[in-house]
Amino acid sequence: MDAPLVGLTTYRQRAAWGVWDTRADLLPTEYAAAVEAAGGVPLLLPPVAAAGAAERVVTRIDALVISGGADVDPGQYGAEPHERTAGWQPDRDAWELALLTAADAAGLPVLGICRGMQLMAVHAGGTLDQHTPDLVGHETHSPGGDVYGSIDVATEPGSRLATLVGPQVEVGCHHHQSVATHPGFTAVARAADGTLEAMEAAGDRFRMAVQWHPETRVEIGLMAGLVAAARAHAAR
Repeated sequence: MDAPLVGLTTYRQRAAWGVWDTRADLLPTEYAAAVEAAGGVPLLLPPVAAAGAAERVVTRIDALVISGGADVDPGQYGAEPHERTAGWQPDRDAWELALLTAADAAGLPVLGICRGMQLMAVHAGGTLDQHTPDLVGHETHSPGGDVYGSIDVATEPGSRLATLVGPQVEVGCHHHQSVATHPGFTAVARAADGTLEAMEAAGDRFRMAVQWHPETRVEIGLMAGLVAAARAHAAR
């Protein structure tokens, strides 16, 4: 069996199921289902504080997904919180930033999803727009509650992303923040209102991030690209 192991970072928060109502490490099932559908084996990675844990983890997985979730702590990019910025989780920020540093050192394929894209930009020294509706004048990117917005995204011709999903794709999104600056990454997709929807790094290594949620529609092209890169990394 050559299915590569794909690590997925998780939430850590209060949750209820069955008779239980307690803190839990969790992630919507769609993430793991999308990895499995693309031929990978999903492995959940809850926040770990121990020194050296991230370095050990990346030696045991073949690709890393930084998943969606809460806002990134504005302090991580030297900003004061916007009145709509809330709920950041220092333990998760620290864990995922450590994983990204370890992944860079190991040459591990990485995909960022929604918050994951924002954190990858911050890790690279970039900044965020803390409330996208202030810029675009509408709430389409995050209609509220548990509803995903539906938008059309145009990809950059010749980009790795375009080879995986095509020149244009309709996506599901749920974000009120977006990437403002992204050192080391190229912008490779935008919404009609100009919002940056994807970025990728040059070179052979798969290092890509999208502002939308591909797992909600099982966009096999994007996950297949990650799993193929994971398989190649494992072979090396």
